[in-house]
Amino acid sequence: ARVCDLLGKKPNRQARVVTFSHKRIKKVQEVNLQWKRFFSDDLNRNVRLRVSTKGIKTVTKMGGIDAAAKKFEVDLSKF
Repeated sequence: ARVCDLLGKKPNRQARVVTFSHKRIKKVQEVNLQWKRFFSDDLNRNVRLRVSTKGIKTVTKMGGIDAAAKKFEVDLSKF
């Protein structure tokens, strides 16, 4: 499934497009997911996660993948 490994963000399935003739069409707003490698100091190796771009910004802000994983209760040893 297209879900962020860190934040758990999922696609928005309630989105609508309103056309010029004002028809309302359902659409899915997907999460902007990227494969990203982070170096974990705790595991002393790289971990490859499928993370949303907001998740990447969160890791940068918190100063590393280990702090972010601890906050969001993600077990990095599975990646």
